Amino acid sequence: MTIEPTTLATGTRPLAVERGTLRDTVRAHLSHGGGVLLTGPAGIGRTTVVSQLAADAGEYGHRVLRCAPSYTERDSPFLGLIDLLTGVADDTLTTLASHERAVLEQTLLRRCGPPAAAGPGAGAGAGEATEREALVLRIAVRKVIALLADAGPLLLVIDDAQWLDRPTAEVLNYCARRADPGVSVLAALRTELAPAPLAHRSDGCDSALGLCPPPVRRIAVPPMTAHELAELLERHDHPGWPRPLITRLHQISGGTPSTALELSSALDEHVRLGDAELPGPDDPLPVPDSLSRPVLDRLGALTPSARHTLLMAGASGRPTVELLRRAGRPNAAADLDLCVRHGLIRALTESDNGAVRFLEPLTPMVLRAETPYEHLVEAHRALADACDDTVERAHHMARLTAGPDPAVATRLAAAASAARRRGAPGTAARLGRLAAEYTPAGQAYVDIDRRLTAAEDGIEAGDLDFARRLAHEVLGDAERPADRVRAWNVVIDSCGQAMAEIADVFPEAVRDAAGDPELLAQLHYRMSWRAWMVGGSAARAHGHAVRAAGLAARTGDRRTELMALTQQAALELFLGLPEAETTLTAALAAPHDVHAMTHHNGPVYLKYRFHLVRDELDEARAELRTLVYRLRQRGSADSLSQCLIGLAQVEIQRGRCRPALTIARQSLRIVEEAGLSQGPAWYALSLAETAGGSLRRALTAAETARRHSEDDDDRLFLPRALHAEGRIRLFVGQSARAVELLRRAGELETAQGQRDPATRRWHADLAEALAAAGAPDEAAAVIAVARRQAERLGRPGVLATLDRAKAAIDASRGELTVASRTLESAATRLRATGYPLEEARTRAALGRVRRLLQDETGARTSFASALRIFSKADARPWIALTRTERDRAQDAPAPPAEAGSWSDHLTSTERSVVARAAQGATNREIAAGLVVSVKTVEAALTRAYRKLGAKSRVEVARMVMTHPTA
Repeated sequence: MTIEPTTLATGTRPLAVERGTLRDTVRAHLSHGGGVLLTGPAGIGRTTVVSQLAADAGEYGHRVLRCAPSYTERDSPFLGLIDLLTGVADDTLTTLASHERAVLEQTLLRRCGPPAAAGPGAGAGAGEATEREALVLRIAVRKVIALLADAGPLLLVIDDAQWLDRPTAEVLNYCARRADPGVSVLAALRTELAPAPLAHRSDGCDSALGLCPPPVRRIAVPPMTAHELAELLERHDHPGWPRPLITRLHQISGGTPSTALELSSALDEHVRLGDAELPGPDDPLPVPDSLSRPVLDRLGALTPSARHTLLMAGASGRPTVELLRRAGRPNAAADLDLCVRHGLIRALTESDNGAVRFLEPLTPMVLRAETPYEHLVEAHRALADACDDTVERAHHMARLTAGPDPAVATRLAAAASAARRRGAPGTAARLGRLAAEYTPAGQAYVDIDRRLTAAEDGIEAGDLDFARRLAHEVLGDAERPADRVRAWNVVIDSCGQAMAEIADVFPEAVRDAAGDPELLAQLHYRMSWRAWMVGGSAARAHGHAVRAAGLAARTGDRRTELMALTQQAALELFLGLPEAETTLTAALAAPHDVHAMTHHNGPVYLKYRFHLVRDELDEARAELRTLVYRLRQRGSADSLSQCLIGLAQVEIQRGRCRPALTIARQSLRIVEEAGLSQGPAWYALSLAETAGGSLRRALTAAETARRHSEDDDDRLFLPRALHAEGRIRLFVGQSARAVELLRRAGELETAQGQRDPATRRWHADLAEALAAAGAPDEAAAVIAVARRQAERLGRPGVLATLDRAKAAIDASRGELTVASRTLESAATRLRATGYPLEEARTRAALGRVRRLLQDETGARTSFASALRIFSKADARPWIALTRTERDRAQDAPAPPAEAGSWSDHLTSTERSVVARAAQGATNREIAAGLVVSVKTVEAALTRAYRKLGAKSRVEVARMVMTHPTA
């Protein structure tokens, strides 16, 4: 299942929706043969993933044979084999020996006669065959599979392997142990069952693994993320639920797609037919009978004592055996042991300190819905008396109180403060909102303060909808300027990267500030961000930041002063101003503010960017790792995500591609689950995929980042997304498209006022793309401007990459010897400054130049050096690209064709196919555009590769873009 890294598709859905990472992992393993066993509980999406992988394999030239047995078919001998070989024509069987063919045709019911033996222990039946016939059948099936594999790669797909009949399983086990090259197996198993057909000798999973030829990899299909779940509901035309409700559906369903769809349908029916409002965060969700009935059946098997203990466990936020004992359940351990035996909770372990964990999140919700109200009240009262945690006790007290109560409100506010100190802003936001609800009507100012505090906690937790809703409530009630501006600040902060959507907020907020310098300082700080992100002017943004810092210092607002100074320093760095270091030092000076020092827009975070422009990669990594650790303990989702984005980029630059991929995916998962702006996270994922993943996934991520930034009108991140996409196009030889994207990125950055090329390193990539596209003069102009700036500021890493770009210009002009010397020098300096991937990229370019100089020994040496560095960094796309270049050098092909001649020896169909392939279209897209079959496209490409002397789409794309037809 080899997929070329340059087979790039455009306009695809975000990868997460398609479970692209899982599919790519499976494809990567099967590309070398062997087998994969996908496991997971019912409804997790195994069959969907299997179907997608089977379709992918068919698109890329595999013959796919598939069977999907059901529960009712598990005792039907050889039914799985019949399904698997249904698509195999009778003519294929003619190559078998006559006795082999006869046994196989009888087994497949293609000839009248007794079936083959079902194997030992299968039971006697009419016309049972001998052991010899059973062996003949296995040999015949193996020969058929080998014959099919000789004609091209073969994939056997076995879905729901737990229901596979035993005779078929034994035949496939025999074939798996003797699989020929070119045969791979993809099996899927429902893991929570103990299927009889595959469990005679060992557990079902071990037997299912036996269906796969070695090497075998077992992969669990993961639950969907909240973002994937939202996309799934959208595809099924479910209502666009607000993010907090999506989060609840995700938590209750455990990320299981089928469960989430049923819950959403029930909720839609409840709201639409019942004319009801959406449930609040503490209100129960309707559970359909199809989901509640299995839970109720298990609950019905419990004793009354065990059921009551389980109810109290479900009512507690952090239930333990000891807590339940203190709450009046002396036999809690025995009751819970019974619940374990009936599959309701996980087994209790000493390592968990007796913590009670439900196997299904639905269980406590169904149990609560079936329990009389007075019993629920008794449970919460007992738990409130028993627990010694402030937050937990406040939660139970709120359940016991109806209507405003100042004592309960005070206790809830104190619990919110405790949760905030623990680094749990989400819990603090929920408790703060409850505190406001229980505040008596005569305490309006207290109520507003509690709502605003809860909204600010919601911002920290990433619950932006919740924060925005509370802020607008306050704006409808508040009269004091400080309260109104504070609410406006929440509205502004909750928009994330989409500041273009709140243009009308700032005039109203300034008017409400009524000239108060402290309030104006807070607003000017936020106006600085808008001037940069939306207005695209770093100079105007700098003016707002300077004014904010001055006003905040005058009024003693240290937090705003530090944030404004940090923004001022960042802008001065971008603008290439010498005072940037001094401003950052002032922002880092005491007295400190905890919030500012752990915020992604604070001075500690900015320190890493100063390290980066000075090529101090280890120092930058140390700063970010420390900050990430602190944010994981207590900090906002937004700050953690942004720090992970920065850390991923540093790891890429340090040549640690696999950790970078992991970190970038973590960042994306955080913003998806928190409902934050996703453009920056997709951008980071694109960089990580380009370095160490898949260029196809990298392009999709870059395009997704660009769409998010364009939708948000975020001019701060849009150039970065354009740069990421342009680099990918450059690497695969699509120079014209790369120039278009990179030129736009450069124009945006320059218009914003960038004067330090180390802050956004697009200059060398644009120059290389221009050189490849036949515009060396424009490329030289780009380099000249960037070089002056880099020399003035002392940026050796930038200067080395600019030299590599200069060598590309020299090579395009035929000055190969000069280019070779320049590349050798640039590679040496990149090694000294600590950029392994850039060094390897430069050495690969040196290999290409030496090949043009007909120095085959030097070319092989350069490519080998590049490959050693890329391999150490686990830079998979670069390894593939460099091997292609190396192999071309070793084969010493004929010199490239003259301009306008690449298509001379191709047929019209081959020319059309090659032109579309060079633009990045997939085989399926080419086939649809030309109204031909995918196999016709594959055949045309194979013939074209041979005629052109090319071995990959990389070479074809470069040939087409460098020598377009006349």
